[in-house]
Amino acid sequence: MHEKFINYFSKISSLSKEESAAIAKSMQTKAMAKGEYLLKEGQVSENTYFVLEGCIREFILSDGEEKTTNFFFEEQWAISLSSLSTNKPATHNWVCIEDTTVVVGNEQQAQELFKEFPRFETISRTIMEAVFAEQKEALTSYYTDSPEQRYRKLLNSKPGLVQRIPQYHLASYIGIKPESLSRIRKRISSSPSK
Repeated sequence: MHEKFINYFSKISSLSKEESAAIAKSMQTKAMAKGEYLLKEGQVSENTYFVLEGCIREFILSDGEEKTTNFFFEEQWAISLSSLSTNKPATHNWVCIEDTTVVVGNEQQAQELFKEFPRFETISRTIMEAVFAEQKEALTSYYTDSPEQRYRKLLNSKPGLVQRIPQYHLASYIGIKPESLSRIRKRISSSPSK
C-alpha cells in the first residue's frame, strides 16, 4: 500500500529516500466498506482522499433523485475543491461502491510536510491543478458530448473499470436511463469501430 502511494508521487517528481520515508510516515489509510460514505451533502470537507483500492461514487440529489457526477478509482484523488477551499458545506455525496481503501490527507498534515520538504508544495499544486483539470474536462464533456460520446470516452480512458460500475450508475453518470445505455452498448458491440 505504501509503495503504491509513493510510486504515484514518484511519477510526478523523483523523490529522495528521506522524502519517500516522510510520505510513508505521514500516510493514514482507512478501509471503507461498500456503502459507506466519505462525505455527505451539507458536511464541510476537511480531508482529501487518495484511492488505493476500490471505487468512490460522487452524486448529487436533484428532485429526490440521485445523479452520479463522478467516480474515483485507484490512483485518483477525491478532493472536494469547492468545500475544502472555501470551508462551505459540500453540495455532493461520496459513497464507496466497492470495499475501498484510501489514504486520508488534511491541511495540517500537508503543512507539516511542506515545512520539512518545501518542494512538496509544488508537487501538491501540480496534483491540485490535475484534479481541477479533470473535473473541468468532465463538466465540459457533460455539456458538449452526447451520452454515447461520454460512454465511449469512459470506455477508452478506463476500459476495465466500466465492468465494475453498476449499469444504473453508469447511465446516471452519462445522463440517460439504463435502458438507453443498454441500446448504446448494443450499438457499440455490433459496430466496434470508433
